[in-house]
Amino acid sequence: MEKRVINTKAAPAPIGPYNQGIVVNGTLYISGQICIDPQNGTLKNRDIQDETHQVMQNLKVILSEAGMSFNNVVKTTIFITDMNQFSDINEVYGKYFNGDFPARETVQVSALPKFVNVEISMIAVE
Repeated sequence: MEKRVINTKAAPAPIGPYNQGIVVNGTLYISGQICIDPQNGTLKNRDIQDETHQVMQNLKVILSEAGMSFNNVVKTTIFITDMNQFSDINEVYGKYFNGDFPARETVQVSALPKFVNVEISMIAVE
C-alpha cells in the first residue's frame, strides 16, 4: 500500500490526532474541514454562506497540496447542525464545481467541533 500524508500551512492545522488528508493508491481522503481561517486561526462564521466558503477554501488548498482540484472529487459528506441552512450551504458548495458534481450525503448533527454550523469531508481520485 502506498500512503502519503497531506498537510499544508495554507489550511487550518488539525485540532486533534489526524492529518488534513491521506493519499492511498491515488485516492485522497480529506478530513472534515470547518471554517477556521488558516491565516489567524479564527472562525470565519459571520453567516452560513461565509462559513461554507471558508470550508470550501480549506478543502481547495488541501486538494491543491495533493495535486488535485474539485474536478477530482468523487464523494463528499456534509455535516450540518440545522437542515434549514441546507439551501444556503448548497448554493455556495455548488459554485466550486463545474457541473460534474460528486456523490454526496448531507447529515444533520447535534453539534460540530468548535460549535460551527457546517463541516465537509471529501474523497478525490487522481
